[in-house]
Amino acid sequence: MSGRSPGREPSLRCQPDEKPPLRLALGVGVQLAVLNIAAVMLIPMVVMRAAGMSDAYLSWAVLASVTICGMATILQARRDGRFGMGHVMVMGTSGAFIPASIMALGQGGPALLATLVAISAVVPLLLSWRLSLFQRVLTPAVSGTVIMLIPVTVMPFIGGLLSASPGTGAAPGPPVSFFATVLVIGVLALKASGALRLWAPVIGVVLGSVIAAGYGLYDLERVAAAPWVDLPRIQAPGLDLAFDAAFWTLLPSFLLVAVIAAIRTMSSAVAVQRVSWRRRSRAVDFRAVQGAMAVDGVSNLLAGLAGTAPGSATTTSVPLTQLTGVAARSVGIVAGAAFIAFAFLPKPFAAVLAIPDPVFAGYLVILLAMLFAIGMKIVLQGGLGYREGLVVGIAFLAGVGFQYGLIFPEGASRFAGGLLENGMNAGGFSAILMTLFLRLTEPRPSRIEAGLGSAELPALRTFLGDFASRAGWGEAMAERLGAAAEEALLTLARGGEPGREQNGGQRRVLLSAHRERSGAVLEFVVGPGTENLQDRIALLGDPSDEAALEQEVSLRLLRHLASSVRHQQYRDTDIITVRVEAPRDPG
Repeated sequence: MSGRSPGREPSLRCQPDEKPPLRLALGVGVQLAVLNIAAVMLIPMVVMRAAGMSDAYLSWAVLASVTICGMATILQARRDGRFGMGHVMVMGTSGAFIPASIMALGQGGPALLATLVAISAVVPLLLSWRLSLFQRVLTPAVSGTVIMLIPVTVMPFIGGLLSASPGTGAAPGPPVSFFATVLVIGVLALKASGALRLWAPVIGVVLGSVIAAGYGLYDLERVAAAPWVDLPRIQAPGLDLAFDAAFWTLLPSFLLVAVIAAIRTMSSAVAVQRVSWRRRSRAVDFRAVQGAMAVDGVSNLLAGLAGTAPGSATTTSVPLTQLTGVAARSVGIVAGAAFIAFAFLPKPFAAVLAIPDPVFAGYLVILLAMLFAIGMKIVLQGGLGYREGLVVGIAFLAGVGFQYGLIFPEGASRFAGGLLENGMNAGGFSAILMTLFLRLTEPRPSRIEAGLGSAELPALRTFLGDFASRAGWGEAMAERLGAAAEEALLTLARGGEPGREQNGGQRRVLLSAHRERSGAVLEFVVGPGTENLQDRIALLGDPSDEAALEQEVSLRLLRHLASSVRHQQYRDTDIITVRVEAPRDPG
């Protein structure tokens, strides 16, 4: 017998709350920084190049992005109050902001970009504050559709990068280096595995640059003239507070993309937790997710003040954690510190800044393809039923149609200053409006508010009995629902957080019930507690002492009665979702 507990994964060497040897933390942290530094630099470079910014401002924007991402990565590894998630999660620049950022630079320069990015930073901060309220509206269909529309909006800028290639090199240089970059990154992304797949973008850009250098497209003199060590030269543009037509036209795009980037950070925070603990069945800590989104907002505010492209979290630490087995927080601190140190090394910076436009265009093609695939995955993960499929299809076609002037081009250009000429705006608004329509027209669930004391149980059983009768179920289902609710409430009453009672009294619970397929879904919304009900049920298979036996009785009964139990813990509330299948008719 192995003696391993169910649900435990022995390959993880260090959990987030464990301290690895310093040498191990330094090695894994530097490796994580090296894997991500190129991606952090490339996206602001693509934005600045496509918008025609000067080399001096391009250098500042990239340096600011690297420094801010380093600071944010360190904050994520910590957990100070409402900020940080206490896990290894690298913060990077976001490809989702590419089209909106390019348009802001083109219409108002760096100051307009700074203002829009700073204002959009409010979105992740607001979502972090009340994440439990927004998850019902920010559906996978909405976020996935907006991500799928990013390539539609950015594709015209790729043509601009290729047409703006310097003419000093030989004639076939731009197309050869462009296709070589696309081919190398594409082949490695499709066929490679492990660390080689993680390095695919870097390898493709390096080989593309080598080919471009053979045609005289790579500026070697610029790299040779750069010093090895130097202090950064700050060129923050300040804020554009004129709030003119360009601001109001672009603001919805930035707010929409900020929502998507925040959802990406939330998804990354969940993925990181999945691989950071030995017990993989551990419930997601949504309080840590809220901390991650708060850092996302702070880093984007700093990016706005610096006048560079904003960012979001990445999931590159997930495969590295799986490969190394090290999820300790010190790894994230080392990786962030390595980012910041890189900002003081001008020669490596110059080597990246000298990469030709055709190579950047090739990298951008692969990036957009990956974003489109990510959007499709998000849509499919949420379940693509008839209604969801119709929402996605109509919103995507609306985005494509308005972006390329296929739907009432003259009317779109006059409406709200050309607001709908942007494909992400048109498609995103369409998806949100249709989702809100579905939410407002669907049957309302039955609700009751009560205390967590045992005196409330008869009223709750009566409520669930009436609900079962209206749904067409018999006494057996009513009894099962009542028993499941009773065991859940008794367990919650024992897990309250001291000092958090409302108005000096007991905690209150809002219970809602609705029918779903062949069963019922009970949702309990209650003030925050100390323990996760889902985790406690998962641990019932482990040995327990006699003192805990009485408390486990309710958990065992609940596990028997319910087909699934999900406990989402937020800073302001707990949401427990219990699914109960209806008894089968013996006839």
